[in-house]
Amino acid sequence: MSHRRVAITGLGWVTSLGTSVTGVWDQLVAGTSGIKPITRFDTTDYTTTFGGQVDDWEGPPNFDENERKRSLKKLDRFAQFAINASIDAVNDAGLAFADENPWRCGSIIGSGVGGMEEFAEGHKKLLEKGPSRVSPFMVPKLMCNAAAGHVSIHYGIKGPNSAVATACASAGHAILEAAEAIRHDAADIMIAGGSEAALTPLGTACFIALKALSRRNDEPTKASRPWDADRDGFVLAEGAGIIILEEMERAKARGAKIYGEMLGAGQSADGSHITAPLEDGAGAAYAMSAALKDAGKNPGDVSYINAHGTSTGLGDLAETHAVKRVFGDDTKVPVSSTKSMLGHSLGAAGGIEAVICAKVLETGVMPPTINLDNPGEGCDLDYIPHTAREGHIEAVMSNSFGFGGHNVSLLMGKV
Repeated sequence: MSHRRVAITGLGWVTSLGTSVTGVWDQLVAGTSGIKPITRFDTTDYTTTFGGQVDDWEGPPNFDENERKRSLKKLDRFAQFAINASIDAVNDAGLAFADENPWRCGSIIGSGVGGMEEFAEGHKKLLEKGPSRVSPFMVPKLMCNAAAGHVSIHYGIKGPNSAVATACASAGHAILEAAEAIRHDAADIMIAGGSEAALTPLGTACFIALKALSRRNDEPTKASRPWDADRDGFVLAEGAGIIILEEMERAKARGAKIYGEMLGAGQSADGSHITAPLEDGAGAAYAMSAALKDAGKNPGDVSYINAHGTSTGLGDLAETHAVKRVFGDDTKVPVSSTKSMLGHSLGAAGGIEAVICAKVLETGVMPPTINLDNPGEGCDLDYIPHTAREGHIEAVMSNSFGFGGHNVSLLMGKV
């Protein structure tokens, strides 16, 4: 069965380095870290006091002043991020949904935890002031599908609309599902990606309790160090990453800028442990192989891999094993982790990294893995340490792996 081709025509994000796609991209290429001390809440009693915080956020900057004020009451921070990134992506794509068939346009936006801040604040209000003081907006703000729902409402689009919650694989799965909607003629245009705002008192405390976070409080910018022997956990971040997917021929017909093509995707489950990956990387390898098969490509066709690369002992090594299982023990494919600069935004990570992959296709520049001073035992791939690299780019892979054993790999290519 032949499938329709899927173009990437718009990009938008909210990150710890800012919201401008070009501005943040330039900082990533320069190896700039967005990790800093947390200022949104008091971290006195926390063993980790830093993260990938989005600074100076007072509602979506793409909204006017009145809209921003209303958004603070009606939208959790994660949904605000998603709407702002979606507006930037739609504008970048040059789309006007008023001129489109709304039933052929949709949004699928993932989130690992949804409105965690609203959940915590609502529970606090319940305990301190009683059930009558719980906000009527609490459920609409905390639900994981709020981002996708509000984006569809903002634009009046009525096509496929859903949310994916597969922990840190959420955005990758959302993009996979959105691409499939276009490939199988269920939609012509999709807004896809992920959003997360778990850098909260509760969210930070939860990951500290798991012993998952770095404690390099004296050097926050050096805390996220994927594959380095001195890595001591990941850096929790917040943000959103959104891409516009569009049926290829209609995108060409309207003269859209095309960053690249969604060539294929693969997914799998480790089926082993709720938080730890399979040590041999078999589950991740299956997802990567499935993406190649779906795209009709061979391992040698891949020019660059944007790794999940979270800076954890087990995860970094398992992904290295997975890459070797698919690409060979002596593979020369360049691999890097942009989480070394942005931190790990959980369910938003795959969306942010899809934007990065689109920029790699556009520019031919592969961003570095910073803080990789001394590769750990068994970590012996080409991780593009410290300095960005130019190269001949034809196809790029983006990996996202989540608690629960969820694995997803996306393959994108030049047009």
